[in-house]
Amino acid sequence: MPKGYWIARVDVADEERYKNEYIPANAEAFKKYKAKFVIRAGKFDAVEGVARSRNVVIEFPSYEVAVECYNSPEYAIARDIRQKFSEGELVIIEGYDD
Repeated sequence: MPKGYWIARVDVADEERYKNEYIPANAEAFKKYKAKFVIRAGKFDAVEGVARSRNVVIEFPSYEVAVECYNSPEYAIARDIRQKFSEGELVIIEGYDD
């Protein structure tokens, strides 16, 4: 069964609040749904298109679990916090399983 992924590109308006409010708030949901950070910010080169300041890829056991996590009451709390001081895009995608 292919894994599921969140791919997020985010501009954070308040790094301090992101770090101190959003990251602790998302921990419960990510632990419950067995999320694993594959990419968490880090150095990058925007070689095509418009870049955001922060890029994140999170792996889940399956696409269904990735969707469940996003729609969970645990993540809803974190999402509400994040949306107060950041803007971006988040895609949930099924991984490739040859």
